[in-house]
Order: sequence, then C-alpha cells, then structure tokens
Amino acid sequence: SKNNPPKEASDFLAQVIVLNHPGQIANGYTPVLDCHTAHIACKFAEIKEKCDRRTGKTTEENPKSIKSGDAAIVNLVP
Repeated sequence: SKNNPPKEASDFLAQVIVLNHPGQIANGYTPVLDCHTAHIACKFAEIKEKCDRRTGKTTEENPKSIKSGDAAIVNLVP
C-alpha cells in the first residue's frame, strides 16, 4: 500500500504455486518477480517444503524440485 511500501530484504520466505512451467524447478532457479512496478530477479536459495495447495499442510520436507501444479515454501534471495 502507499502507506506501507515494500522494504529491502536480504532474503524472504514465500509460498509459491507453480501454475505453468515446463520441466522441474530446483534450488538455484532464478525467475524475475514483479512487485508493484519493480521487476527483480530472485534466486530460489532453498525449497523448504512442498505443501498441499488447498490446505497448506506440508506434504514433503526439503524436496529436490517442484513442477507445475505444486505449491511450496521457498527461501528467495533478491
């Protein structure tokens, strides 16, 4: 919001849902994220856990990769 703009961070945890991506996504993958008007490349430093898209419950700890249709908690580094 205008009263609480995003702040700079060295890393952050995000819940990521992969909608449509060819192949697997593993640690080290670096997509460009959009936050308001900013476009920032953020590296998947560590995929912490795979979780159910609907309930949010953990289904797998420290997965090697995620694919289309998966939801995961990921440590991202800008």
